Amino acid sequence: MSLDLVVTEFARYLSAERGFSEHTVRAYRSDLANLIGFAERQGVTAPDGLDLELLRSWLWESSNAGLAKATLARRSATARSFGLWMARTGTTDTDAAARLRGPRPEQHLPRVLTRAQVDGILAGLAARAADPAPDSPASLAALATARAHALRDLAVIELLYASALRVSELTGLDVADLDRSRLTVLVTGKGSKQRTVPFGIPAADALAAWLDARDALEPEGDALFVGNKGKRLGTRAVYNLVASLLADVPGSGPAGPHALRHTAATHLLDGGADLRAVQELLGHASLGTTQIYTHVSTERLRESYALAHPRA
Repeated sequence: MSLDLVVTEFARYLSAERGFSEHTVRAYRSDLANLIGFAERQGVTAPDGLDLELLRSWLWESSNAGLAKATLARRSATARSFGLWMARTGTTDTDAAARLRGPRPEQHLPRVLTRAQVDGILAGLAARAADPAPDSPASLAALATARAHALRDLAVIELLYASALRVSELTGLDVADLDRSRLTVLVTGKGSKQRTVPFGIPAADALAAWLDARDALEPEGDALFVGNKGKRLGTRAVYNLVASLLADVPGSGPAGPHALRHTAATHLLDGGADLRAVQELLGHASLGTTQIYTHVSTERLRESYALAHPRA
């Protein structure tokens, strides 16, 4: 069996049996396409030729090409998953990748906004929704469309922050996933795992206003959030929205929707929330993944101590 065909079968397994998202499967295929290209340059065209020495040489070449540690670690993990699957399915006699190790990715604390910064962003969005076209006369239809856009953006940011959602989880929501009486939303996360996540009164008010205005964008389906042509709002549009809102906000680190997820988790822990509860809210399979936010809270405590304590 050719390597290309084996990768196709592996991708089908990831999608159908593991429930991985299209984005995740695409990342696996990209890494394995690079591996196959390297293997073919070494004269290897069959799965049994992917031995430990070749895999290490592939990572070494990737390192010399200047790839980041995080990318090398991801490629190593991809190769290990691929090798394990091939051994389990009998495609190869042994799991050659079992002892493959990549570099540990550098740990960076996520970007976290202050409560005042979040309040400022939401206040600005609310003002825009109240007066979406302050400087130009517009027809009633154009004004309704502009107002719908503004209300949608406010609801998107309120829900991202209120429920600490991943951007893919937010854009995948349907109207029926909202339970407005219980202030909860049914979220489909990684591996198609579902969880019920609460949101607060401000998010509920923003969602209600958006749903009242949603028809102005002529939605084609059941998506909770839609774009200009009535189709489901895409992740890129949400990234662009959040990046524009964070562009002038002081702070370093990525300026995408994940910053709001990080911020929500950290603010919950700062407010005394139980770590296990935050784990459930975020949809983390491992408590260790959630524990990074305890480090963020500790770092924020140190900064406050250094600024406020007279003998710091």
